Amino acid sequence: MPRFTTRPEILGTFRVVASTHWLATAAGMAVLEQGGNAFDAAVATGFALQVVEPHLNGPGGDVPIIVNRAGTDRVDVICGQGTAPASLQAFRDLGLDIVPGTGLLPAVVPGAFDAWMLLLRDWGTMRPREVMQYAIGYARDGYALVPNICNTIDHMQQVFRDEWPSSAEIWLPGGDVPAAGTRFCMPALADTYERVLSEAESAGADREAQIEAARRTWSQGFVAEAIDSFFRTAEIMDTSGTRHRGLLSGDDIAGWQATVEAPATYDYHGYTVCKTGPWGQDPALLQQLALLKGIDFSCMQETDPDFVHYVMEAAKLAFADREAFYADPDFVEVPMDVLLGDAYNDVRRGLIGDTASLEIRPGEIPGFGGTVVVREKGSTAAGGPGVGEPTVAKYTTPAPSALGAGKPDPMHERGATKGDTCHFDIIDRDGNMVGGTPSGGWLQSSPAVPGLGFCLTNRGQMFWLDESSPACIAPGKRPRTTLSVNLALRDGEPYMVFGTPGGDQQDQWSLQFFLRHVHFGLNLQEAIDAPSFHTAHFPSSFYPRECDPGHLALEGRFPASTIDELARRGHRVEVQDDWSIGRMSAAARDGDLLKAAANPRFMQGYAAGR
Repeated sequence: MPRFTTRPEILGTFRVVASTHWLATAAGMAVLEQGGNAFDAAVATGFALQVVEPHLNGPGGDVPIIVNRAGTDRVDVICGQGTAPASLQAFRDLGLDIVPGTGLLPAVVPGAFDAWMLLLRDWGTMRPREVMQYAIGYARDGYALVPNICNTIDHMQQVFRDEWPSSAEIWLPGGDVPAAGTRFCMPALADTYERVLSEAESAGADREAQIEAARRTWSQGFVAEAIDSFFRTAEIMDTSGTRHRGLLSGDDIAGWQATVEAPATYDYHGYTVCKTGPWGQDPALLQQLALLKGIDFSCMQETDPDFVHYVMEAAKLAFADREAFYADPDFVEVPMDVLLGDAYNDVRRGLIGDTASLEIRPGEIPGFGGTVVVREKGSTAAGGPGVGEPTVAKYTTPAPSALGAGKPDPMHERGATKGDTCHFDIIDRDGNMVGGTPSGGWLQSSPAVPGLGFCLTNRGQMFWLDESSPACIAPGKRPRTTLSVNLALRDGEPYMVFGTPGGDQQDQWSLQFFLRHVHFGLNLQEAIDAPSFHTAHFPSSFYPRECDPGHLALEGRFPASTIDELARRGHRVEVQDDWSIGRMSAAARDGDLLKAAANPRFMQGYAAGR
């Protein structure tokens, strides 16, 4: 049955690119047209996104990347997630029981640049200037601002004026919030990248020598030195209501490099879905598949209440396990074989009833796991572990006036906002396949580092300051990021890369897209355009780390009968705007055809190909 789509699914035989911004897609296609491969195009796309979506990612951010080289079934994950510089005691000494959401304290090693260079060196064919020229051009010559960039700047303008003057210099040109649709330049960032390239090219004409020189310039040269100086001397207001210096140092940056690792995988109805390991939330999608493998979708439609109900109840269970078990496996043993095993999921599936669960119910695996910290939204009283929740500890969420030892919270009062993320998917004519989810270093995350033109990731807010949690902070440990990537093999052959921004929603929206494609036969664009939904039932990964038990957000395009039935089953339904949930993109190789699609919501994402 044909479904409504906002645009066609892109079909071609040469190469395809899909991303969350049309200018980044254009940069990726330009590299492909000039003879670069998918991996070269990915680096160009990633750097372009730093410029044209600065409210969603930046040069000081982080990125996971998933790759498959044509002619092989091998899938690799590049970890561009930097690590923590500080211990639990460092935060306790500051009188904090939660990592602030903004400022310098939540900064971890900025991992994106090194990850892009690693991808370019080991999988690409071009020199750094060839792939970075598009981002530098956008930054130097300007690009048209989309409305959400201006909305974010407007929301932050008082903080910039009063507390973060280095950010005001960039984002309030002439002292005013720039208007949507106007041309905006970022000369300081262009200068930074030109200097990186100049120092890289001083290493000679050899491609790999230039890449290695660029990496050293970033991690041991002027970039790291500027960050180190700023973090040692500046005292910056954050969401604690207090000014703090940063904990990150130049030595932390110099001591870290991006790594390559094998993916976590799960086989589902002829597909093998590949994800990052449990240092991110990625395996939660695999756990949802393991739970839903026992559900018969053949008698449903993708907008039926049964479909939404089963997917939501599986998400609640999988994300409870995320909280109980997931963490950097270099520090914590995570029993993924059990979590994805049939025996475990057969028992867990039995917890899914006909009505919505209002409990946070992690599984029990002897010898593994830890406390699930719960701060209920709007909570006014703390409680102990609930019945049937042996590893759940509940805490009161402080009111804004109580944050920072009774001090007001200017970041809340003046409108600090959460950041989001970008995504891209690329396949070239040889079949090379790559997807990535750049994030962090949002313009609203922390003040810009003077002289560099960008700010740093605040991914450290995803650590808990509770030593009984597997995701408790420790020096050199990766925060359990929300950043998610997906690569699916079909019958053993690399088939599709896909993903989305969206924080805790990433592995909910990606799952819905995948299920609609696999079970209901929707093409890539139809699956992206279909009405979407998600839950905030489980603890958020973002400050102030609240949860909203029973919550279910749906786009208003769902049938009224579906919405009414879900409410009758006990879901706390929140009907949102018709086109407001999800930012998926995808690319697939289907026989001799390449396919791509991108999200129409917010009028930014575009797919291209020929």
